[in-house]
Amino acid sequence: MAGDDTTGLADLLYEFGLLKRYKRTGWLVAGVRDPESIAEHSFRAAVIAAVIARLEGANPERAAFMALFHDTQETRITDIPYVGKLYLKPAPNEEVTADQVREVPEEVAGMLRDAVGEYEEKASLEAVCARDADKLECLIQAVEYREQGHQNVQGWIDSSLAAITTTTGKRLAEEALSTGTIDWVTRVLNGG
Repeated sequence: MAGDDTTGLADLLYEFGLLKRYKRTGWLVAGVRDPESIAEHSFRAAVIAAVIARLEGANPERAAFMALFHDTQETRITDIPYVGKLYLKPAPNEEVTADQVREVPEEVAGMLRDAVGEYEEKASLEAVCARDADKLECLIQAVEYREQGHQNVQGWIDSSLAAITTTTGKRLAEEALSTGTIDWVTRVLNGG
């Protein structure tokens, strides 16, 4: 690998590291003082994408991969809340990704451009599963924040639920809404 390729890759890794520090701004609008980071959101979205994809008959690895990279553009454009999007028109995610990977080896650049493009275009069942995972993760996070006492999260629950399209995603959302966020602990302790 050429020195420039290595430098570009290291730069990209540091850039993506910002996602661990950048907070999801919608939760700030809802009054959550210390909301999850974009990286935390993307991790659970990737896990959820794999689950949904497996149960929908799609490739779980591909769905998880797309979910993992679906918000990486926010290192450059941040997580603009929906009210901000009324006034700001960010560049398309595909364009941001293309700029992000300009200085990395083509085999890596192409891999990321393809994943983001497929996700944005909903070009496969895996992309649809990844998009549902993004919404389901948001819904679950809203339920967790609501149980912590945050009152202003119902809009996120409602909009996320309305955006989920797969049968599995809808079933998981309904189950998440009908159980408490730590009920699983009780079930584990009771042997179930």
